[in-house]
Amino acid sequence: MEIKNLVPSLWNRGSMPSRREEGHPFFSLQREMNRIFDDFFQGWDVAPFAGPSARLAAFHPSIDVKESDKEISVKAELPGLEEKDVEVLLDNETLTIKGEKKEEKEDKGKGYYHVECSYGSFHRVIPLPAGIDQKKVQAQFKNGVLNITLPKAEEAKAKGKKIPIKSE
Repeated sequence: MEIKNLVPSLWNRGSMPSRREEGHPFFSLQREMNRIFDDFFQGWDVAPFAGPSARLAAFHPSIDVKESDKEISVKAELPGLEEKDVEVLLDNETLTIKGEKKEEKEDKGKGYYHVECSYGSFHRVIPLPAGIDQKKVQAQFKNGVLNITLPKAEEAKAKGKKIPIKSE
């Protein structure tokens, strides 16, 4: 007996329309289980579960964005980085913060030598409203914290109008 007679998916293979793997319920279940395990083990250096690429992608800096009437403030916590490791780019609609973390630890002792290297890069894009005064934007980096101040242009400040609410 041929194996294709035992597997229903191989019966009348020529007459069946081809299905994409993404549409199969087991593939969506597998993706969901992978996501659950990735979320659970994120930040743990568990060698059997996380390959080198997963450990490199684990660097996600915390970023806070606040908006007031006068400006937008962005605070990024970048521990272990220096000013030279970070790049800030601004265009009309977005603020991009990117950088690379390189850490090498070397430990020598009597009868042993240990070297550990870890690398990780990040890339964050923050959408901005129209009306940022690009000439007055400032960025400061101190003790692993990047603070960016994006002042609003005068015409952007004046655009907002408070509308009174009436009750009947």
